[in-house]
Amino acid sequence: MRGLAPGRLALAHVGGLHPYTPGLQPTEPGWTKLNTNESPYPPSPSVAEAILREVGADGASLRLYPNPTSAPVRSAVARMHGLAAANVCVGNGSDDILNLLVRCFCGPAAAAGFTVPGYSLYPVLVGIQGGAAAPVALDRGMRLPVERIAASGARAFFLTSPNAPTGVGFPNSDICRILDTFAGLVVVDEAYAPFASENAAGLVATRANLVVVRTLSKAYALAGIRVGYALADPGVIDVLDRARDSYNVSRLSQVAALAALGDPGHHAGIVGKVKATRDFYMRKWREGRGWFTFPSEANFICTEPRDAEGRAGPSVAKAAQDFLFSKKVLVRHFPSDALTASFLRISVGTDDEMLVLEKTLDSWLKAPPSA
Repeated sequence: MRGLAPGRLALAHVGGLHPYTPGLQPTEPGWTKLNTNESPYPPSPSVAEAILREVGADGASLRLYPNPTSAPVRSAVARMHGLAAANVCVGNGSDDILNLLVRCFCGPAAAAGFTVPGYSLYPVLVGIQGGAAAPVALDRGMRLPVERIAASGARAFFLTSPNAPTGVGFPNSDICRILDTFAGLVVVDEAYAPFASENAAGLVATRANLVVVRTLSKAYALAGIRVGYALADPGVIDVLDRARDSYNVSRLSQVAALAALGDPGHHAGIVGKVKATRDFYMRKWREGRGWFTFPSEANFICTEPRDAEGRAGPSVAKAAQDFLFSKKVLVRHFPSDALTASFLRISVGTDDEMLVLEKTLDSWLKAPPSA
């Protein structure tokens, strides 16, 4: 073993992995952060109160392991969706749930399907598993290709609805057609469902091959707490529990989740404000700026910027992102896919943050080409 680089001991497929690239998280002040779809508003005040109560004056509770199955959270989630606790699995963020699904249902001989564009974590999780992938491309019309999904040959198909990064929501009628014709497991990743007009959670009770994945990161403003969950047939939940880490959700995350779920009024307020701001800027960019903008049902907007001469395209989108970055305004650009390369994905911020964005975009349009 002398002289051998330890990294070379890794499995061959792991050495070639390209890890998921998260949005930039600046540590210094002064940034307008519209790049990672976090809530622009804080969580319910009851969340901090619950965490402080749990910690206590001496922090003694932290010496104890958390509830191993997150049973109180499972029960709360089940009540909210009109299901049984046996229909719920709680994870360390929805990414934990997605990882479990890939680990349990996908591999070299059991492909994972997903749309392109879609959540870019899916191929990373498949790669970690050394699994096969069955991507299905979307076009600019963003109609769900039901027949191609049904014919994909995947063991499990991951569908982000509303889609990331376009924000387009897919109707339940199309999801039901997939459930009726697809031979595998259909995973509807509903990270942004609270901001949408329709969701698939109500289908779980009658569709054994459906898994709905949710997160508390966006609409409940708990991205830093890391709680997500799956809704599915008890047989699927049992499989996930067999592979799940025994203590996958911390004590503080569990009490924070319960507090957030217990304040539906605050949750509804966040959702309402975000949707109002989103709809205002979608109209503004479409009608005022003449930019093609996807009809978002999420907490972000995917728009195709045009420069002062009316040109659009990948280089224009990159130039706009670079200019915004130079003024400490963060947005996302996804150049690796032809459908999204000419677009920017912009998280919905507070009114003040969106005004900073608008003024900076105006400055970009007025700047000389070399700027």
